[in-house]
Amino acid sequence: MKTLIRISNAIMEKYLPDPYIFVTILTVLVLLLGVTLTDSSPLDMVTYWGGSFWSLLEFTMQMVIVLAAGHILANSTVFKKGLSAGASKIKSPGMAIIVITFVSLIACWINWGFGLVIGALFAKEIARHVKEVDYRLLIASAYSGMVIWHGGLAGSIPLSIATEGHKFADIMGVVPTNVTIFSTYNLFIVIVILFTLPLFNRWMMPKEEDTVVVNPTLLVEEKTELPKPENNFASRSERSYILTILIGMIGLTYLIYHFITKGFVLDLNVVNTIFIVLGIIFHGTPQRFLAAAQDAIKTTTGIVFQFPFYAGIMGMMTASGLAAVFSEWFVSISNEHTFYLFTFFSAGLVNFFIPSGGGQWAVQAPIMLDAATTLGADYAKTAMAIAWGDAWTNMIQPFWALPALAIAGLKARDIMGFCLFILFFSGIIISIGFLFI
Repeated sequence: MKTLIRISNAIMEKYLPDPYIFVTILTVLVLLLGVTLTDSSPLDMVTYWGGSFWSLLEFTMQMVIVLAAGHILANSTVFKKGLSAGASKIKSPGMAIIVITFVSLIACWINWGFGLVIGALFAKEIARHVKEVDYRLLIASAYSGMVIWHGGLAGSIPLSIATEGHKFADIMGVVPTNVTIFSTYNLFIVIVILFTLPLFNRWMMPKEEDTVVVNPTLLVEEKTELPKPENNFASRSERSYILTILIGMIGLTYLIYHFITKGFVLDLNVVNTIFIVLGIIFHGTPQRFLAAAQDAIKTTTGIVFQFPFYAGIMGMMTASGLAAVFSEWFVSISNEHTFYLFTFFSAGLVNFFIPSGGGQWAVQAPIMLDAATTLGADYAKTAMAIAWGDAWTNMIQPFWALPALAIAGLKARDIMGFCLFILFFSGIIISIGFLFI
């Protein structure tokens, strides 16, 4: 099996293109499929693409901030000491892989944005302390926590259908989280992955002669030179701790009020607020915070210029009916016993082209809920099958790996050989959960 993993890594490193090339290939592929499998003309597909190209601007900005703010926080002295203290307890490559996988899984179960950034930052710090660990597998393990996110506390589909007046309430009603996130089958999948994936990732460790250790230049943090202090108001205000204290108090007060009034609700905006407020506080002065921000924003290029292409693909998939074609094919080969499994598989396929949980639910829900009605299937379990499919193929979809790769200084081809086997391993566990539990 390890020979297959080595071959997989070699193939990915040689043939997997840069994520930008990948998304352009996907764009052309979806356009051709839309023309072939639906009634859409080439001009129709181009129009769908252009009309949706900027539809993810808010989400794009959220992702830019989660990555930049995570960087800012990680470059603060206090946070660096915390990460370093945790990483210093890890003494071997095997322990490094197990710990980073477990931490990433827990963090992504709480919130995917939090887990994605924290996992990559912690992995990078571990690489500073454990020189012999395979850096590719370490980052792949940090990213592998994403496989669990949609079955966790911030899962967009289960949280959406638990909200009064959601889009499909007339079909399925309001579905409480005790029959989705905290259902027996979902907890089975989460717990089994939580305690087996760290060991599986540890088992994938290459032989010593095949191990690729981190390039030391990737661990060097670039710092912006701070201007020399001057005796004027502008310079003094930039170095003022008072402004930091005031903004920090405002931010912390808001966060405390949020959690008291709404409970432990972590959406992407709240995560970003936490990162920014703590970043401001931990850097001490506005000048240090802005210098860290200047360094951090450099890592967001891939997100800024690739997410609009995925928005265009999502527009083509939705408006042409191509996503419906894929979903209906899986429904046609399903029965009352295999329906949830094939719903999961169909969602995994659609996720390649619509890597957005909310967007995918909007596209697939009408088809899958109608099929569930016909087969007498459970609506809640149908929704969770779509949710898990959306999370599952993230393992080989470079879209979501971009923030982790930017932090690590790697390319998608460096980790996807390992991620392919994580996909197979987690897919078996998820399939068992939907077939037998």
